[in-house]
Amino acid sequence: MYAIGDKIVYPMHGAGIVEKIEEKEILGELRKYYVLKVPCGDMKIMIPVDTSDAIGVRNIISAEEIEHILAVLHAASSKMPDNWNRRYRENMEKLKTGDLVEVAEVVRNLTRTERHKKLSAGEKKMLTNARQILLSEIVLAGDMDAASADILIDEAV
Repeated sequence: MYAIGDKIVYPMHGAGIVEKIEEKEILGELRKYYVLKVPCGDMKIMIPVDTSDAIGVRNIISAEEIEHILAVLHAASSKMPDNWNRRYRENMEKLKTGDLVEVAEVVRNLTRTERHKKLSAGEKKMLTNARQILLSEIVLAGDMDAASADILIDEAV
């Protein structure tokens, strides 16, 4: 179980700080929830404590691991299907893992694809979401502001 002040990642939403743990009754069921404050934007997320492991909630990466993520962003692009629908599905599977290396690959590949040709509306939204997930974890792991993390990501890609 995580404690107030812990920095954790909620797959598909990004990293945040456990602000509080509260009990709520939803649909007649009393459950404990982590209330997560996300550093980028003014979003709060409620995560059920009892299912947090099953949905892939994990601790954020360490500050030292940021270098590895930047290396992934800098590396050559992965081979992706030409068909945008297939590409979208593969990238969605990577994002669902919650693994920051996979998220970084999606950001890298879609950013580079966007430089050469127009992304579909779905892929643009996916890139924005993936970048937000990546940004939130780098901000918390590196103890930096969002603008600095954004520049780091841009320079690495």
